[in-house]
Amino acid sequence: MNEHKIKEPSIWLSLIPVVVLVALLFIAIRIFGANALSGGNQIILLTAAAVCCAITMLYCKTRWADIEKSIIDNIAGVSPAILILLIIGALSGTWMISGIVPTFIYYGIQIIHPSFYLVSTCIICSVVSVMIGSSWTTIATIGVALLGIGQVQGFSPGWIAGAIVSGAYFGDKISPLSDTTILASSVTDTPLFTHIRYMMITTIPSLIIALIIFTVAGFSYNVTATDKIVLYTTSLKQTFNISPWLLIIPAITFFMIVKKVPAIITLFSSAVMAGIAALIAQPHLLHAISGLEISGIASKFKGLLMIFYGSTSIEMGNAELNDLVSTGGMAGMMDTVWLIICAMVFGGVMMASGMLKRLTYSFIHLVKRTVSVVASTVGCGLFLTLTTADQYIAIVLNGKMFKDVYKKKGYESRLLSRTTEDAVTVISPLVPWNTCGMTQATILGVPTLTYLPYCFFNLISPIMSITVAALGYKIFKTKPNEDETITETGVAEPKATNTITSVQSNQE
Repeated sequence: MNEHKIKEPSIWLSLIPVVVLVALLFIAIRIFGANALSGGNQIILLTAAAVCCAITMLYCKTRWADIEKSIIDNIAGVSPAILILLIIGALSGTWMISGIVPTFIYYGIQIIHPSFYLVSTCIICSVVSVMIGSSWTTIATIGVALLGIGQVQGFSPGWIAGAIVSGAYFGDKISPLSDTTILASSVTDTPLFTHIRYMMITTIPSLIIALIIFTVAGFSYNVTATDKIVLYTTSLKQTFNISPWLLIIPAITFFMIVKKVPAIITLFSSAVMAGIAALIAQPHLLHAISGLEISGIASKFKGLLMIFYGSTSIEMGNAELNDLVSTGGMAGMMDTVWLIICAMVFGGVMMASGMLKRLTYSFIHLVKRTVSVVASTVGCGLFLTLTTADQYIAIVLNGKMFKDVYKKKGYESRLLSRTTEDAVTVISPLVPWNTCGMTQATILGVPTLTYLPYCFFNLISPIMSITVAALGYKIFKTKPNEDETITETGVAEPKATNTITSVQSNQE
């Protein structure tokens, strides 16, 4: 039998699908804006995958069977993430309608003090974002409210938006409910809670520095109005049965996370507990959501199912509060699921063609020590965030490009997942043409470049990631660097027999 030979793609040939992807994404985002996530970006990913597929089949002679297998393997690799995303959709609905999130907001919003407005804004957005796992929802709801309060009090829009974005993306980064957090851990094969715990090493110091800056800056302003705080707390109190007892469920959830209970079990259990809490504490809301005329077991059961799977809305007498308490349920996650699947198709074709491996080598030659590994990952993440204009695509590509490099260099996958989030998730809202940057600027009515200098948490995170790597803190290796080299094709070749040991990078 004749052996099927595949021709190695050149670096310039490998760049063609990426250029096509970037160019089409730029056009789509200009046309659709934030709505590009509802289908435009997905079609473009498939189009770029088709271009890559045509090149690799015609020029590199890659067989369709190999491409198809790579796509299937890629999609199979993120199937746990898709399941978690669907559960999170249910969790977001039950936590909101049961009164858990409104209780957090009710007590949290009252901590705003005239001298500590900026730091309080950052903290409130952090808490809300951790609870709901969405920076976009946090900014579009409580963020808009806090922006209005701050402007009345005399704060500049840049400072206010900077505090809001910093807090919202802190929560988006570490919340187990966040799709970007789940995606980063899934792409790099890192357990979700392992990923979150490891991110704390760089995330907490970055937030502390940002909070110190916001605290110092807050003393230079004079605050005179707090009428919206009263309006919001009153409306929440009138609509929901606010009770500190509801906070038992987040406490139990946190306990399960600490005990390293698998993410799917933890999140599903939390959603079920919140559903039971909704039946007990907010039966009137379940009846209203059901749409049935007669209140009874049927209306409550229908309303309960609806908050798990579908979109819900409650009339609060205020448009901003209506947005705050609205939920999407499991159905609200479908755009993200669709995007992830299409991204996996593109990644699968790039991997099967050998193009991803070829592009990876352009960064591999910089990798020698721990700090250069992390710095290269950060640099690539920033490059992808700027060029692909979408945080999901950047996370997927960055994770896929460096996954084998970290493995062959002996670094744990959690280092890659953390570095990817430090360089992609928090930087995406700072890029004017990125979907995140466009969305937040539109929602807040503050240009991206106006709030960019004040998003201290976002700006500090990539620097903190490199700094921690340079210090060698909590960075372990299981394989010595000198036992293998990376060839120009990105393949590791052993120099000698390896002995697996565990050493810290700062001992190199």
